[in-house]
Amino acid sequence: MATPKTVAFYTLGCKLNYSETSAIGRLFEEGGYGVVNFNEGADIYVINTCSVTDFADRKCRKVVRQALRQAPHANVVVVGCYAQLKPQEIAEIPGVDLVLGAAEKFRILDFVDDLSKAPGNGLVHASEVTEAKDFVNAFSFGDRTRSFLKVQDGCDYKCSFCTIPLARGKSRSDTVENVLANARKIAKMGVKEIVLTGVNLGDFGNGTEVIEGVKPKKEAMFIDLIRELDKVEGIERFRISSIEPNLLTDEVIEFVAQSQRFVPHFHVPLQSGNNKQLKAMRRRYKRELYADRVTKIKSLMPHCCIGVDVIVGFPGETEEDFLETYRFVNELDISYLHVFTYSERENTLAAEMPDVVPMHERRRRNEMLRILSEKKKRYFYNQHLNETRKVLFENSKTPGQMTGFTDNYVKITAPYDPLLINEIGEVYLQEIGNEGNVQVNILIETH
Repeated sequence: MATPKTVAFYTLGCKLNYSETSAIGRLFEEGGYGVVNFNEGADIYVINTCSVTDFADRKCRKVVRQALRQAPHANVVVVGCYAQLKPQEIAEIPGVDLVLGAAEKFRILDFVDDLSKAPGNGLVHASEVTEAKDFVNAFSFGDRTRSFLKVQDGCDYKCSFCTIPLARGKSRSDTVENVLANARKIAKMGVKEIVLTGVNLGDFGNGTEVIEGVKPKKEAMFIDLIRELDKVEGIERFRISSIEPNLLTDEVIEFVAQSQRFVPHFHVPLQSGNNKQLKAMRRRYKRELYADRVTKIKSLMPHCCIGVDVIVGFPGETEEDFLETYRFVNELDISYLHVFTYSERENTLAAEMPDVVPMHERRRRNEMLRILSEKKKRYFYNQHLNETRKVLFENSKTPGQMTGFTDNYVKITAPYDPLLINEIGEVYLQEIGNEGNVQVNILIETH
């Protein structure tokens, strides 16, 4: 009997990519392949790429080289956002055998079975992104304690800096029924926490069938989805990964505030605290609305963790514009920042804008906000010392330790106990350790 072929995966980028890598992995398993770790030497390597930063090319090349060091005769397949945006460029990377676009990646088995290790450029199957019309459900399992559940894909927004609509297509969603079925399936696998993911999560509800160029009416809203998910037995925590401020309605905030399963944690992209910049970015809100959303959350959930995305060095951002953003974020009652240095992306409006900010200045502003983020996070953690909270325990890379997150996203460190991994236990938050996590005493094993 022939030994089954093996496949290994490497994922770059967001939670949505992780959910889709897992889904592609299950397709291979159903096709009779064995899934192995990246460093074990596989017959096929699948690299799922990201395009958010200008490091996509460099990262992809590095992973390809690492894969071929592990198995020089392996076939290398590249999928994901970067593969859709620049398929020919990827195909010319030495060692790449196959590039699949957004409409092709979930048909990967149709392409790999007859793949040979041929010299020269890789094969490209990447149709126009307009062909990525269908919603393909996906969720991650096995590589992390929590599961990332994809409920929405694509985006109809036209932010001037963003290539995601070009890489993933129009906004489209799963049905409520299918999401619930996937959540129940994940619960049966013993997963305690589900993170809802999508490109524009709050836009959930767009169907996929387009008739005579007209998209159907929304069958459901995001609030309808989370109300139904809250009833799913077996999942103890639901977390909302990221939601646009203009789509974070009072209804959603009020629902999370009273829910026993949706945790008090929001990640809300801001991008700039300056209205001139927000307009140039083509964002759909002003800073006043963002401040209102933060105030609403904190009025109902003072203990809630709020994460913020900010872009620095966008074209036209003067020093005063940046300082206005800095002051705005500093005064907001938020918990941490994800800071992105603006990088020019082909085929975006921003790439053609004047008044380009020098790269050294972009990096300086990035560092200022990163320091502010650390201060914000430490202040948030300090607010919760000497409290008891529930933690989902997970493995740590540090020997003798395990880590975990409270419901409101305080990261903790505790002595390793194999019986507590993937369990939820009550802890006493003692002090902030040298590495920035909160040291705890484990009080009660609750589940």
